[in-house]
Amino acid sequence: MDLKVKPGDDFYTYANGVWLRNNPVPAKETRWGSFNELRDFNIKAVRTILSESAAKTDAKAGTVEKRVGDFYAAGMDSTTIDKLGYTPIKADLERIKTIKDVNGVLNEVAYMRTSGAGSPMFGFYIGQDRKNVENMVPQLSQGGTTLPDRDYYLKDDARSTKIQEAYKNYITKLFTLTGVDKATAEKNSEIIFNLEKKLAEAQMARVEMRDPYKTYNKFAVADLSKTTPNMDWKVLMSKMKVTGQDTVLVNNPKFFTSLNSLLTATPVADWQTYLQWNVMKSAAPYLSTDFVDANFAYTQALTGQKMQTPRWQRMSSLTDGTIGELLGQLYVAKHFKPEAKARMDEMIANLIKAYEIRIKGLDWMSAETKEKALAKLHAFRPKVGYPNKWETYEGLEISRNNFFANVRNSGEWGYYKMVNQLGRPVDRERWGMTPPTVNAYYSPVMNEIVFPAGILQFPFFDPNADDAVNYGGIGAVIGHEISHGFDDSGSQYDKDGTLRNWWTAEDLAKFKEKATELQKQYDAYTVLDTIHVNGKLTLGENIGDLGGLSAAYEAFKMTKQGKSKKKIDGFTPDQRFFLAWAQVWRANTLPETSAQLILTDSHSPGQYRTIGAPVNMDAWYKAFKVKPGDKLYKKPEDRIRIW
Repeated sequence: MDLKVKPGDDFYTYANGVWLRNNPVPAKETRWGSFNELRDFNIKAVRTILSESAAKTDAKAGTVEKRVGDFYAAGMDSTTIDKLGYTPIKADLERIKTIKDVNGVLNEVAYMRTSGAGSPMFGFYIGQDRKNVENMVPQLSQGGTTLPDRDYYLKDDARSTKIQEAYKNYITKLFTLTGVDKATAEKNSEIIFNLEKKLAEAQMARVEMRDPYKTYNKFAVADLSKTTPNMDWKVLMSKMKVTGQDTVLVNNPKFFTSLNSLLTATPVADWQTYLQWNVMKSAAPYLSTDFVDANFAYTQALTGQKMQTPRWQRMSSLTDGTIGELLGQLYVAKHFKPEAKARMDEMIANLIKAYEIRIKGLDWMSAETKEKALAKLHAFRPKVGYPNKWETYEGLEISRNNFFANVRNSGEWGYYKMVNQLGRPVDRERWGMTPPTVNAYYSPVMNEIVFPAGILQFPFFDPNADDAVNYGGIGAVIGHEISHGFDDSGSQYDKDGTLRNWWTAEDLAKFKEKATELQKQYDAYTVLDTIHVNGKLTLGENIGDLGGLSAAYEAFKMTKQGKSKKKIDGFTPDQRFFLAWAQVWRANTLPETSAQLILTDSHSPGQYRTIGAPVNMDAWYKAFKVKPGDKLYKKPEDRIRIW
């Protein structure tokens, strides 16, 4: 803490100032804060598990240790990987050269998906139908671009053009690494950039993509094909191993009509170049050092990261991301105690209780809508720590001496696993994150809140800490995820997870009015002098923070410590609660990364998450004696209360 700073002027620096000064971003990172410290602890814990598993050469075939150890060992064998150069993708590049026409282009797009070689042109997945949640349906989405956001293609300010140049250099470099001469490689980079720019122009902006109604467009497969005469979706989907489906959901139909025109307006040779690029960029992190270095140079331009993440860390993350529920079993056995789960279950119950009290007490919502809100709240399903039923990855081949095959096999295995969900009941035991993940999520179609074991550690959670610290940390995270069920997007889904309005018109208008006030509050925050937070893009997360912290405070006040005035380390229980919240969000971030996150991240920057919710809570003003004249002061009538 920096006690020289007045909390009412700059609560972020007051709570974190000395830490921020003493903890610059390490060279291998793009930001450094509480999340990163915990991720660092977790990835080291994962590394130990993986190294021990890889060293167990006598582990029985098919055991968790053997499979996890082999995957990691293959990834760490950089000598073999370097010897191979680009050989693992040579056959793909050659095959693409033989494409003759648009049909050949589309066949390759389908083949790449099913074989784990890449996802060119558009997005495709199997997911719940938002208006009929017991049904799994094929879903198409805009895509086909490489840069993190469509705006990078469409803007021509200095920062964007610098990134565009770095991207073109990356394309050129990978082509030259596969034996293409420099002049042709440079020409290829222009072809690819211009083609992707056209795809970007057809995409909707991220803010629009947050509207669940705007992105819900249901088509009969035959009718979709009529809007895209160059793409017969029945044929294309069967090539993508999807048969017997008569309907498809499309998030942006305009994108597909534009893509349809592009298909024939673009020479087949250009599509070949584009498809080769998709193979290269998907494979680059898993090929020889020269490919990995080229990939890092591009990442560096985007994020400002000084030094490449060490190989052990990249391979540990890859193992977690690929076979995370095998690794997760070993991780949980070592790093997640039953008493932590019990304490979490108790806190979640308290947060639900607090939310119930708050909903009943809302002065802006009618009894009719409150009843529906409470029904939704009580239908929430919490998941804590790890799945009840572990994924076995049956049929996934893992070899100790063929790293690239492991990566491809897992891509293919994952694709078939996804497609096999069609025609089956929705799997409500499935997790969207692995146990070592330092994060949490809310799923509107499942109406569930999920907290992996990875986040259930200090500074978010410590079974031995006082309630103020736990409620200000993980309590607010629990509240935040509950609030996602009631944010500007989640509130459009009912208790069953169905996209269906449950509000009276009057209540909905009041909710939107309050949400707009919060949007304006965050729009006013600036990052890097001139760039503003996008209050519309971050609205859901900001409602999550405000509702979550308010509910966590309500739950904290139910505890013995919450009712007392007893100081610890010179701070009252209420002060400790808000300090725990502030210290969760402390972080130093590289300027390049900050600029990228403003475009791509639906969360506000840490310093504004720290203050954005407390400045709307009377309890914070009281705890730190914040008065008119202090920089963060908001008049009581201007404080935004939603949930």
